[in-house]
Amino acid sequence: MKVEQAKQIVSKAIEELSQSLERGHSETLRNYLAAIGRFHRYSLRNVMLIASQNPTATHVAGFQTWHKLGRFVKKGEKGILILAPIVRAKSQSVEETDESSTAVGFRAAYVFDISQTDGQELPEIGNVNGDPREFRDRLGKFVTEQGIVLEYSQDIAPARGTSAGGKITLLPDQAPAEEFATLAHEVAHELMHRDERRATTSKRSRETEAEAVAFVVCQAIGLETGSAAQDYIQLYEGDAKLLSESLQHIQQTATRILNAIGAEEPSAPPV
Repeated sequence: MKVEQAKQIVSKAIEELSQSLERGHSETLRNYLAAIGRFHRYSLRNVMLIASQNPTATHVAGFQTWHKLGRFVKKGEKGILILAPIVRAKSQSVEETDESSTAVGFRAAYVFDISQTDGQELPEIGNVNGDPREFRDRLGKFVTEQGIVLEYSQDIAPARGTSAGGKITLLPDQAPAEEFATLAHEVAHELMHRDERRATTSKRSRETEAEAVAFVVCQAIGLETGSAAQDYIQLYEGDAKLLSESLQHIQQTATRILNAIGAEEPSAPPV
């Protein structure tokens, strides 16, 4: 692929992504944030209690919270014990509150993991769809050629992928398009954020850059990206300005990956 051609592919994709970010949160992301906002942040003590009783727990909430989300605890499910604080309010009456308040005591309370419930599906951020075809194997080969170990593990759930400097771990059983997008994101981290530049970048900028690269690569091979990249970047409070500031790094990395996997030009999604 010629340099100018690669630049055109990247520039067109980034302009589209930038416009999406400027329009604000997608309806998908708004629904996701509204649902996730119902889940409390637990203290380290309660996180350890939850993990000790249900190591695979991902989203836990009380009976009533699940009910508000349109889900119901399955019959016979055993609750996960946590310690709920009791505080004395300004009126001096005793009431329950979250653990950021000054506790005067604790009581036993029970929460349930999403796997213990049935009902309406929780909103999710946008997904990538389509068939990555031969490009998945080519991207995997590129990873190996960089001396990066690629493995799968259920232990990283609910994350879809992680990058640890020389090793990428993917969550198994993802849809082909999602796995390709996740791998492209983690490869971008490996190429862009494992040198001295890491110390001068924020988590916000690193996630924006990696997801922008994944967006470009996915678009170039014809995957349907929808609002996936926009939603992910905005979860990390990324925006069009940050995208613009990182354009050179995004362009260089995306071009390198596109050349490696032989994506000559944007493809139409398979019929």
